Amino acid sequence: MGNGSSIDTSKTIYLSIAGKGEKIILSRFCGSRDIHDLIAQVAGVSRYSGITLRDSDGALVPISPSMAKNVASSPYEVNITSPTLANIDLDGLGGAGDGEAFKQVLTHVTEQFSNSQNVDLSRVFKVEEMRSDLTNRINILERRLELEGLKAVEIEKCKRDISDIKNQMLTSQKKVIDFNNMRPMYYNGCYSALSDERKISLKRDVPSYPKYTLSQETVNYLKQPTFDIWHWEPNEMLSLLEHMYHELGLVTEFNINPITLKRWLLCVQENYRNNPFHNFRHCFCVTQMMYGMIHLCKLWEKMSREDLGVLLTSCICHDLDHPGYNNTYQINARTELAIRYNDISPLENHHCAVAFKILSNPECNIFANTDKDVYKRIRAAMTMLILASDMARHGEIMECFKAKIELGFDYQDKEQMETLKMVLIKCCDISNEVRPMEVSDPWVDCLLEEYFNQSDREKMEGLPVAPFMDREKVTKPTAQIGFIKFVLIPMFETVAQLFPIIDSTMVEPLRIARDRYENMKEKTVLNTSGKKDDS
Repeated sequence: MGNGSSIDTSKTIYLSIAGKGEKIILSRFCGSRDIHDLIAQVAGVSRYSGITLRDSDGALVPISPSMAKNVASSPYEVNITSPTLANIDLDGLGGAGDGEAFKQVLTHVTEQFSNSQNVDLSRVFKVEEMRSDLTNRINILERRLELEGLKAVEIEKCKRDISDIKNQMLTSQKKVIDFNNMRPMYYNGCYSALSDERKISLKRDVPSYPKYTLSQETVNYLKQPTFDIWHWEPNEMLSLLEHMYHELGLVTEFNINPITLKRWLLCVQENYRNNPFHNFRHCFCVTQMMYGMIHLCKLWEKMSREDLGVLLTSCICHDLDHPGYNNTYQINARTELAIRYNDISPLENHHCAVAFKILSNPECNIFANTDKDVYKRIRAAMTMLILASDMARHGEIMECFKAKIELGFDYQDKEQMETLKMVLIKCCDISNEVRPMEVSDPWVDCLLEEYFNQSDREKMEGLPVAPFMDREKVTKPTAQIGFIKFVLIPMFETVAQLFPIIDSTMVEPLRIARDRYENMKEKTVLNTSGKKDDS
């Protein structure tokens, strides 16, 4: 049958492009887009250009495989328009559905910001996300369009619009909305946002802090409750903490790499905030008191080295990433921390989480060389001790401890030893008044400053304010007298029943501090009365 049996299904179409005659031959496999691109190629324009065809009568001819054949004497007139976003196949460029999503984002941004000098502040976060997404999509479009040699005028305009939006947001008041409770929080105002989602900083390349040679006098002084923590710089405090681990035999006990110990201490320091009270110096203060109690009470005679390591490490980690606002605030303000931990010791749970996040970095894991069972015990014990530092549990823990002492304390009983360790970390956490007045007094100022910051914020946000935090109601004496009389002295007196040396070294200084504050209060009352009489 040869060539005579083949069926010719091709179609010849004659075109007139800018007065010049052209022709294209369409096969039976051509689709509408193929024909469009073929015409663009013959015309020497981008495939993204708009193309329309008209017959000799001026009627539009659809660009499709079914378009009617014509003759050279009656070509279709080709009309070409410049490319715009409207005639670019966005879905084809960015993947299925991507083009429509792009158009929706663009429309939403335009609606939010056109004809407006003030950004809708309640949507700042969402707009920032859209801006980032929009920019990424524009970059993809530009790269693809550049391959086609197309100057994307509309896209450049869109980029300028986005730049204007960004400038508006930067020059506006930096106000964001807490979507949990819709209360405003200012970055440049009187307080900063609670960044409980703050990224844990785990530096890989840790700078080395200087190696200090401690005198024998310093080594001995470090073991005393009278140690003045205000005379030491941050790097010196790191070296003192490092010394504690070596001196107590903890580096040997846990087979700690000395470099890892340095890295861990630096990372811990980095994850304490610059709060007036709950800062790295407070962490050092609490740890130094624990170190002093270990030596004062010779705790190595009653506990294992592992227990001592847990006590010291828990003190170092007990307030990690403290935001400067207590649990009451977290719960009343319905913060992310309170929601995450269901109002149950949100701060203490957070401190634990940060501690073990740091330890999850192999370069900062001082327990990396312990076996699985030992690490499991350490983790459980540290969690128990840090959670015990929540003052909301004070009464419960102390009642349990007193009951055990009354029945005769058993150092071989695991549960009783756990209670003792909880009480010890509680003692160290709130032990400032045990120290000499010149050491303890600045801490009261720091604590009151943090309290007043919180109460000011609570007033601004319409939250309940605790009287002992209200700057209009609190004085130093009134802040300390009740705390020393009803919390500190009873707790340390109970511990002194197990370790009698505590009475002279810690309980007696507390009684002196109580009397001093009571005298201060009386003088304040007398001075106030005198002023009233004069008036």
